[in-house]
Amino acid sequence: MIVLIDDEVTELRRIMAEGLLFPVFQPILDFRVRAILGYESLIRGPANSHLQFPDQLFAAAARNGLTLDLEHACREASLRAFAAQRLSGRLFLNVTPGCLRDHRLMNGHTRDLLNELGIAPNRIVIELTENQQITDMPGIQEALLDYRGRGFQFAIDDLGEGFANLRMWSELRPEFVKIDKHFVSGIASDRIKFHFVRAMQDLAEICNALLVAEGIECSEDLLCLRDMGIACGQGYFIARPERRPIRQLAGQTLVALGHQSLALSPLTGGPGKVPTARTLARLIEPVPMNASNGSVIARFEADPDLDVLPVVHGHQPVGMINRHSMIDRFARPFRKELFGRRSCELFMDHAPLVVDQHATIQELAMMLALAPKHYLFDGFIVTADGQYIGVGSSHDLMGTITEMQISAARYANPLTQLPGNVPINEHVDRMLQMDNPFVAAYIDIDNFKPYNDAFGYRRGDDVIQTLARLICEACDQKVDFVGHIGGDDFFVIFRSEDWEVRCWQIISAFSQAMANMLGVEERLRGGYMAENRRGELSFQALPTLSIGAVKVASGDCESHREVAAAASAAKKQAKKKGRDPANEPLGGSLFVERRRVAVADVAPAPVRYMN
Repeated sequence: MIVLIDDEVTELRRIMAEGLLFPVFQPILDFRVRAILGYESLIRGPANSHLQFPDQLFAAAARNGLTLDLEHACREASLRAFAAQRLSGRLFLNVTPGCLRDHRLMNGHTRDLLNELGIAPNRIVIELTENQQITDMPGIQEALLDYRGRGFQFAIDDLGEGFANLRMWSELRPEFVKIDKHFVSGIASDRIKFHFVRAMQDLAEICNALLVAEGIECSEDLLCLRDMGIACGQGYFIARPERRPIRQLAGQTLVALGHQSLALSPLTGGPGKVPTARTLARLIEPVPMNASNGSVIARFEADPDLDVLPVVHGHQPVGMINRHSMIDRFARPFRKELFGRRSCELFMDHAPLVVDQHATIQELAMMLALAPKHYLFDGFIVTADGQYIGVGSSHDLMGTITEMQISAARYANPLTQLPGNVPINEHVDRMLQMDNPFVAAYIDIDNFKPYNDAFGYRRGDDVIQTLARLICEACDQKVDFVGHIGGDDFFVIFRSEDWEVRCWQIISAFSQAMANMLGVEERLRGGYMAENRRGELSFQALPTLSIGAVKVASGDCESHREVAAAASAAKKQAKKKGRDPANEPLGGSLFVERRRVAVADVAPAPVRYMN
């Protein structure tokens, strides 16, 4: 029931009529390319009044039946301020589901306002808030189809706060999903929150949605979320909401992001090199934002090979102009006379793909795969500390990826297609260079040769391929690196905190798999009869696993050779441990070298991984 309060109604109407609402903008960081994706608009009422903050403002509007009017006024204030400041990227606008059917948003004033301000609909993300129950889901879905047909995207807010937004996710299929700050705060040190967010990330990948972590307030949480593969984040650590928000990432954020995440893919540009956006950057002299359309056309006409022109404000990129789109616009009658002297800002893409120079090739490929199609033609702008340094093309990116795949295939194990010795060594060296602690695990099959001799190489290959699959299933593909040294030897670089549990999971799963490969009699006896090396028929135990694991902390080792030698020594201890009859029920053995690995303890000579 709506209760009208005369003074409150009068004050609300005065605030809306006199334009006393104003937005503050909070930047949203795209972890994948280390750049600002866009801004969320948060509305404020008159300073030092009881309606200054949104909770009181919208509660008062709900009490007096003015919710639609207030949301309309908020949208207009946000759009005008966003355009006036020429902010780049996307604008996230908070909208309650009930307002989606408001004619001013669907068909009227808002559409005209976007045209007036020169803001393309594909820059607007409608963020649905969960403060009112959805009673007409079919009607909401119909409205979403209309909005999406015009280029708008959608986000849902506060995932994890209640069950209703889980239903909204499954029903509405938004492009962005925001994680409630409860699950973000302290995630770096809270395993329960970590696994909750990991489950959300798995859902997001299935639904082709991007997660935005809200409420990031420290560098530890930021890095944890970034390394988990969460796409975006916002919070006070990145920047507070301001009337005039930051346009470039601040110092503390850049320092935190300087702790580079480590690509797990064996795709590299050669020993010790990981291709980045900087590798692909080609310097194209940019045009200033106040350059005329006529001068831009002249640039394109003078250089037939020029496909795009970046637009800058000072040294900061603010847009991209596509050759074919620009020339097509001016091919129409009287366009040159009407628009030739006007600023090129009129026809540029205000939301180009802007990436930091350190973005990896894999990150760029994922970005372009999920981005609107026009980015494939326009390419991406590369920056260093927010300053323009060049333009990268999708053609060059695909060429680099192809070269990397050929290189990776050259060094992959032909049986399992897992990275071989060269990429394993490169990955270990990168971990050491970045001072990232990790656990190196050497995995070897015991009693494999008699099994291979008795049942043939085809059955032996099945065992090796089964082990490869079990290792990959037990490891976290986002943080752990799995390599195949050769034969029945595997090497894993663990960064998962529960790596020891995962090792026992591999041992147990392999023991069960081996039992299933033999008949009932062999399973009951725990082995089979076969010829030994002297040609004598004897009992042979089923193949089991020995895993030697070494904890490598910062400064422990200088190269992959030392890590390999330490892991090989640990594996030998695991084999000795496995020969103890007391260990038979476990189906394998795990030896963990818990002493600090010292450089002096490791033989300096080159090490062969395989026995």
